[in-house]
Amino acid sequence: MTIFRRAVIGLLWIGLTQATIAGESNKLLFGDTHLHTSYSFDAYLNKNQTADPDTAYRWARGLPVIHPFNRARVRIGTPLDFLVVSDHAELMGVIRAINQGSADQQDLGWWGNLKRWFAVTLLNRAIEGGEGAGVFNSILPKSPDNPGGDPVADTANVLPTGTFGDTLATETTAWHEIVEAAERHNKPGQFTSFIGWEWSSIPTGANLHRIVFTPDSGDKAKQFVPFGSDQSQYPEDLWQWLEDTRDRTGARFVAMPHNSNISKGYMYAETSLKGAPITAEYARRRMVWEPVSEITQIKGDSETHPVVSPDDEFADFETYRHYIQQDRQTYAPTPADYARSALRLGLALEQKTGVNPYQFGMIGSTDSHSGLSSAEEDNFWGKFARDSTPQTKRSSDKIGGGEVTGWSMSASGLAAVWAGDNTREEIFAAFQRKEVYATTGTRMQVQVFGGWDFDQSTLESVDFAALGYRQGVPMGGNLSAVLDTALERAPQMMIRALKDPNDANLDRIQMIKGWVDKAGAQHERVYNVAWSGDRELDANGKIAAVTNTVDLNDASYTNNVGAEQLSGLWTDPDFDPQQRAFYYVRVLQIPTPRHSLYDAVSLQTEPPAEGPPTIQERAYTSPIWYTPRD
Repeated sequence: MTIFRRAVIGLLWIGLTQATIAGESNKLLFGDTHLHTSYSFDAYLNKNQTADPDTAYRWARGLPVIHPFNRARVRIGTPLDFLVVSDHAELMGVIRAINQGSADQQDLGWWGNLKRWFAVTLLNRAIEGGEGAGVFNSILPKSPDNPGGDPVADTANVLPTGTFGDTLATETTAWHEIVEAAERHNKPGQFTSFIGWEWSSIPTGANLHRIVFTPDSGDKAKQFVPFGSDQSQYPEDLWQWLEDTRDRTGARFVAMPHNSNISKGYMYAETSLKGAPITAEYARRRMVWEPVSEITQIKGDSETHPVVSPDDEFADFETYRHYIQQDRQTYAPTPADYARSALRLGLALEQKTGVNPYQFGMIGSTDSHSGLSSAEEDNFWGKFARDSTPQTKRSSDKIGGGEVTGWSMSASGLAAVWAGDNTREEIFAAFQRKEVYATTGTRMQVQVFGGWDFDQSTLESVDFAALGYRQGVPMGGNLSAVLDTALERAPQMMIRALKDPNDANLDRIQMIKGWVDKAGAQHERVYNVAWSGDRELDANGKIAAVTNTVDLNDASYTNNVGAEQLSGLWTDPDFDPQQRAFYYVRVLQIPTPRHSLYDAVSLQTEPPAEGPPTIQERAYTSPIWYTPRD
């Protein structure tokens, strides 16, 4: 791209990332809500012993930092607007403190103290000898004894506890240090640092983790210590703790599921984790605390899967086939593991109970454990610190049994937020109203509005966003709020997408629709809305693949295909006013090199088999829902 064209795109970006809502400035912000530092036990065991919360915030703000493993000076390509440091609540800061000799040690009696001394000695030797990952693997849960049952109650779900005695004092110290780091780096209007943590329930290897964060200050955060899965592995108990803590301290929270793709069919099931039917009360409670889900990250993409969406030609994207457990099971995807099928199921459950438990918005984040939020393919520093170089990515078995390498991971993702300002309050409000979207690392700008009164002039207007808010609802909204009196008319979706000025051109815009019929059967369909070049729809509504310009010899590509901007005014051709439905937008870039190809070129080897050499980065907006009138 020429300097002139890059400047033009930059000006378009600046102009289009500002939207007017009742006279207020609505900004597009990019951040990461899922980042681990040396205070997380698994990060520390995998060679992140120095990248603390201060390092994480400095990296996110664009400052150069020292990599915790290879000790190189590293720097993010484009700074973030916000970050949540979300270290594991379980043993928060404990392994770090033990290794550094700063842990608060409880007197366990002579026998208990001796066992702890041996455990600490072996732990330190393992870390120093580079065997920390083996220690981590040894405490992972095993396969379920009774697949399909309550995984928490399963007898296989027995993890060693109490080795280090009561760790509350050490965890409290670590939590206060994390809180204080967030307070130091929070710069309203410039950079937002949220206070948060991860609740890491993983019974029998079923990933049920939630990221929790609060927009409130450190004074409130220091009135509690984060709730961990060592207190309970049931999400209902997490929600109860959030409710009780809110009532006691006034602190507000959002909890977000992540990595549903490896939840073994539990994250978005037809029943609760305990096997009870989902009721209206359960659905309301879940939506109070979990309005948003993370659907793309380092451990793969959770939008959908070819088994779940066999007619979707783009369903097999960054598919991760590894459960987190000591004895690796063969990966078996189910509809309850993926966001799109969860959104469909939510409509069916709403039809039965009156409340949708899966009416969630969608974001991406990294889940990096290196302290570095790196989602850029050519600047990707791995999940763990020890995965930071092409050579060390060759080592396998990073997080359990089986062949999992650094190339199995995805350089993903980012949380995009349309917010009134770059502050804790405004970003939190955007999460609550679900005006957020996911990207796999690219910073393309996407907006979508649903309504009945749009026309071509609205789509092309410089007041696109203002008219969208005035005449319809944005992503995360419900069309029932602007129901047309003439129900025979189908809803419209007005969409704009602009490329990341530092990344690849756009291939296409797609609309993903899901609906449930009167009999309760669930359906989905993918529609091509707008695309680059002179390609045409075939009889099945599909278009030919965009040209792949990637040169596998030098990991380069060209932007002589694709479009800098795409837009479309789409009307649902299959609308039935009596059927519940959701609509979300998927935007695809042209093919670009995957991080594994950059490594292969540098190593002068063939691209590794763990992932394709090229990918089509993408964005997924939060849905817009349609609910029939009673």
